[in-house]
Amino acid sequence: MLLQFTKMHGLGNDFVVIDAIHQTFELDADKARFLADRRFGVGCDQILLVERARSADTDFHYRIFNADGSEVEQCGNGARCFARFVRERGLSDKDVLRVGTANGEITLYHEVDGQVRVNMGAPVLEPAAIPFIADRAAPSYPLEIDGKTLEIGALSMGNPHAVLLVDDVAGAPLERLGPLIEAHPRFPRRANVGFMAVRDRGHVDLRVYERGAGETLACGTGACAAVVSGVLRGFLDDVVRVRLPGGELVIRWKQDPSAGLVPAHAGAPVWMSGPASRVFEGEIAL
Repeated sequence: MLLQFTKMHGLGNDFVVIDAIHQTFELDADKARFLADRRFGVGCDQILLVERARSADTDFHYRIFNADGSEVEQCGNGARCFARFVRERGLSDKDVLRVGTANGEITLYHEVDGQVRVNMGAPVLEPAAIPFIADRAAPSYPLEIDGKTLEIGALSMGNPHAVLLVDDVAGAPLERLGPLIEAHPRFPRRANVGFMAVRDRGHVDLRVYERGAGETLACGTGACAAVVSGVLRGFLDDVVRVRLPGGELVIRWKQDPSAGLVPAHAGAPVWMSGPASRVFEGEIAL
């Protein structure tokens, strides 16, 4: 069969986006790996499926597959591309979209400047729900790697994240530590790993080693997780510009100052604003 697709990116985090409403198409791990292959397929970090809504209070359903064929719960850069895709393809003209995902509903807003703002939902801080093995929720945790103890933040933005503070992202040991933290036994479903350098209370630099994809030029949920972790650990204010290798995102998360326990902070949603770009349309034989 010939499959129609659109190649898109959010700050260089690139996607193959597929209209699974008007095409009969079942995506399995082998097909996902083929589509994502940069030599024999189209090439991308992740594949996004646009499906019919599964509930009356959503407009669409959104599925995400990593380059290794694994299906994941959430992708912030992909969500922005999703919003632009459905508008450009004439699937919806709404300025506000409610979209179902494997991890619940998210809301996407088209901004007048062409950017997309996403309500990413509240961060999950309870270890069992991340999932992360720990006795109780805390702003940071010690993690043993190769006989050394690292200090990480751990939370979920619909997918599990570890956040490690570094002095300089360019020299961060991402290639060595990324795979080790991703597959650490305290993360039963693996983790995305963020390496964050704080420039000041409103600006950070970030590189992310994504679960199932390796390093990408940008990671929306990783930017959200980094800011939440920085706020909880007292390093950041509630509006932060996150500079990634592919560009900049603005993340907003307002912590409740009256909350005494870390889990009580999780009720406020994280807001992400950034661009989404279409690269080309194509079709490929499967």
